[in-house]
Amino acid sequence: MNTADVMIYVNPELDETKRVDLERNLMGRIGVDCAEFEHRAHPHSLMVKYDPDTIRGVDILQMVRRLDPRASMVGM
Repeated sequence: MNTADVMIYVNPELDETKRVDLERNLMGRIGVDCAEFEHRAHPHSLMVKYDPDTIRGVDILQMVRRLDPRASMVGM
C-alpha cells in the first residue's frame, strides 16, 4: 500500500463532537488509514493518511466539505 498525507483546515469553531464524528466517518472509508485532529493544540487541523491508489486527496476534501463547505487543503 502506498501512503500519502493531507492536511485539511476546517472552521476552528467546529465543535468537538463534530470533529470526532468526522474522524470516524473518514476512517470508515476504503483507502483511509488514519484521520485525526490535534484536538488541543490545533483543533482546526485535520491530518489524513490515505492510500492514493485507492482514494484521492480531493475526494477526502469533498467529504470534509459536506460538514464545512469552506474547508481547505493545505500543501504538504
